[in-house]
Amino acid sequence: MRQFSIVTRVGIALGLMVALTVGTLLASYWLSERADQDALAINKAGSLRMQSYRYAWHRLHQPEAEVTAELAQQLQETWQHPVFNRFSHGDSALAAQFQSTRESWLELQERIATEGVVADQVESLIAPHISELDALVGALQQEAESRIRAIRLIQVLSLFATIILAGIIAYWLRSRVRKPLQTLTQTARRIGQGDFTARVNHPMGDELGVLAETLNKMNTAVGYMYGNLEKRVDEQTQAIQHSNTKLQFLYDMARSIIERSPSYQDFTHIIDGLKEAARINDLELCLITPAGDKPYLQVQPETSDDDPCAGVDCAECVSAGGGVSVMEDKRVYRYPIERDHHYYGVLVARVELGSQLDDWQQQLLQSVTDQLAIALSLKQEEEQVRRLALIQERTVIARELHDSLAQALSYLKIQVTRLDKAIQKDDAATINDVSHELREGLNSAYRQLRELLTTFRLKVDGAGLINALQTTIKQFEEQSGLAFRLDYQLANAPLEPHEEIHLLQIIREACQNAIHHSQGSEVVIRLQQTLDKGISLSIEDNGIGIPENAEKLNHYGLAIMQERSKHLGGELRIQRREPGGTGVYFEFQPAYVNDQKAAELSS
Repeated sequence: MRQFSIVTRVGIALGLMVALTVGTLLASYWLSERADQDALAINKAGSLRMQSYRYAWHRLHQPEAEVTAELAQQLQETWQHPVFNRFSHGDSALAAQFQSTRESWLELQERIATEGVVADQVESLIAPHISELDALVGALQQEAESRIRAIRLIQVLSLFATIILAGIIAYWLRSRVRKPLQTLTQTARRIGQGDFTARVNHPMGDELGVLAETLNKMNTAVGYMYGNLEKRVDEQTQAIQHSNTKLQFLYDMARSIIERSPSYQDFTHIIDGLKEAARINDLELCLITPAGDKPYLQVQPETSDDDPCAGVDCAECVSAGGGVSVMEDKRVYRYPIERDHHYYGVLVARVELGSQLDDWQQQLLQSVTDQLAIALSLKQEEEQVRRLALIQERTVIARELHDSLAQALSYLKIQVTRLDKAIQKDDAATINDVSHELREGLNSAYRQLRELLTTFRLKVDGAGLINALQTTIKQFEEQSGLAFRLDYQLANAPLEPHEEIHLLQIIREACQNAIHHSQGSEVVIRLQQTLDKGISLSIEDNGIGIPENAEKLNHYGLAIMQERSKHLGGELRIQRREPGGTGVYFEFQPAYVNDQKAAELSS
């Protein structure tokens, strides 16, 4: 129901207070004004007694016409004073008493003037009139006192009315304004503290009622929005946590694949982690060789009692390809593990027939399948690289044996043939010469065998080429009396492992020759980059220098160094130095520089 607004009610209350105050003031002012006239009337009525006495006395004792007339005139003016006008035309008791008293005076005046009243009779004649005047004065006094009492009554009534009205207004303000405002304030504080169930019960239709209704609606709307927001925040939090779980799983999987080739235990951990990340309980991983008809590795669900491939051809089960199919009461999703036209197996996910995988689940399964394909491809490539490395190492060993021991044994075989012929001819000189050659050849072959064993044991570990060179130089210094000095400036050149091995072998061979044949005291090894990013190697000693026919001797391993230099695509030079001694000089372009040049040419 529509009611007056609070502003209107307050205005009415203030109007009543103002009206009561103004009415009280006006009534008091009017009564006080009448009281002032009553005092004048009492004064004039009281003076009538004296004037009556004086007129009567002069009329009898001093009948001078002039004084008597003047007193009569004064008396007449007093009776006609404006203060008595309200008694001239009125029907009140006081007006009748005034008219009666005035008529009594007129009669007394006429009697004194016509009947010849003596002085002794004046007092008896005027006494009744004086009594009437006293009664009139008393009546005027009573009327004035009644007006004073009326003023007092009005003021008392106005006071009580003001108090009552103020109490009513205070009660109304307390019940209809202050309490609702307190309720609204408390509700607003509860809302500010997050309590969206708070409501304001204010049935009035004023501004506070409208505000309460609006606040309730707003609180309902905010509570609904806040509830939805909390729900969305919870959903987003769960989604972020799930995304974090998926990302963490993919990161751990990628890291494990990078760090090492996955084994059966690793595949089991991957599938277990995928179950948790993808929220799929029935997952199966089957890996198969290109020529196999059964999986060589099968990670099955823990809750499965039977082999999923039972009852069907396992090869057909594994190599069925990708897609979605229905098998008995399950919906089966297949994700083939393949890369570069190589098929490694399949990842199978099974769900209830009435449900299906979400897009994010299928994307996660496809990502895991791709990473498994990369891991298996890398594992296969790694195994192939190992096979090639093994074949290459065997080729190197065969070449080293052919270039060293095979040649020495062939030379010894020739000397044995000479020895047989010399024995048949009993040629002592030839026998002695062949015996000497056989002894030298055996010593050379034995030395070459030891060097080959050292070479085959030699490796460049994770510390790099400089550590291997420092270790080699330390060994040479311990085995000989020469001083070796290394100037290594290849810290910014990323050499491949086979390049480091060939460089190390060339340096070792050159240093061995310097130890056995230079007769010097110092060997300087320099490795640095040229201006075109090539690798420059120099091994210089301060010995007697290389002889002219050094290429005919088999003691220096020059052919082996030449062979290794060809593998690196460089040129090896061995020459005598002007200051004295021998210098071995070698330059080549490393693989990373050749790759950069090829990329620039192709672009």
